[in-house]
Amino acid sequence: VAGAIVAAIDYRHIERFAYVIYTVGVFSLILVSILARDVRGAARWLDIGPFRFQPSEFMKICLIIVLAKYLHDDPKNEERSLKDLAVPAVLTAVPALLIARQPDLGTALVHVLIFVAIAAITRIKRKSMLTALGTAAIAIPIVWQYTLPYQRARVTAFLNPGEDLSGAGYHAYHARIAIGNGGLFGQGYMNGMQNQYWFLPDQYSDFPFPVWAEEWGFAGTMVLLVLYGFLVIWAIRIASQARDRFGAVVAVGCGAMIFWHTIINLGMASGMLPVVGMTLPLFSYGGSSVVSMLLAVALLMNVSMRRTAGFSQLGRL
Repeated sequence: VAGAIVAAIDYRHIERFAYVIYTVGVFSLILVSILARDVRGAARWLDIGPFRFQPSEFMKICLIIVLAKYLHDDPKNEERSLKDLAVPAVLTAVPALLIARQPDLGTALVHVLIFVAIAAITRIKRKSMLTALGTAAIAIPIVWQYTLPYQRARVTAFLNPGEDLSGAGYHAYHARIAIGNGGLFGQGYMNGMQNQYWFLPDQYSDFPFPVWAEEWGFAGTMVLLVLYGFLVIWAIRIASQARDRFGAVVAVGCGAMIFWHTIINLGMASGMLPVVGMTLPLFSYGGSSVVSMLLAVALLMNVSMRRTAGFSQLGRL
């Protein structure tokens, strides 16, 4: 219902309330730090009557909207320096830091990557880009000092996959077994050993992909990847035909959100990235995640319905 409403309302009306939407999102994250109950070592959810939701999932949409608003109002057309992106960086850092304290580094990282994707299309000066990359590289060991023990254990398990198979490396180990068991055409629906005997935990939330790969094999996996690829290409196409800068940035942000969620989830499931709490778009169980992804798709539909054929905003960002 919310997605249908978002798709129906002209996105230029949403633009008017961009800063209000962002403020509400940040306020909800502050409420999480005050009111949220600890669930499995993390405080990420707010309870409203019989409903429980995760504000950090919706904050991604809020961030996309406010960054689009800021860049839409910015009259600068030449190449940007880091100074020109200072305000968007702060708008990103505030929710990212609040989310990292929950702790939820995976979702905080997605917020940063959404900002990076949007910044990448704004024609940053090469010198500024190299400076940003160098700063990020220097910051890695500093961030490492502030990570929690279980987060360090996950990184260590990723770097040494053969160690601690009953602890931090358990999820990734059984995920790889499930993917390997799938073969070319899979074991068949509800016939996966890792799935049916519950060797693989969190198979409805963080690890649905290994279950799918075990049951449907390489062929089914390729179908899934093609569908996600279609969503991302569709978002890029919409951005290129958007009638204004706000619509173009919204489309890029939504496409980046879907892309990075997919890449990180598939990467951790296949052992190519450390395990983090990251859902697979429109596939993982979780009300807040599904609704936020549907809102992203609804925003893409909104911009698409009001696009201008044969005209590209991407080159004007």
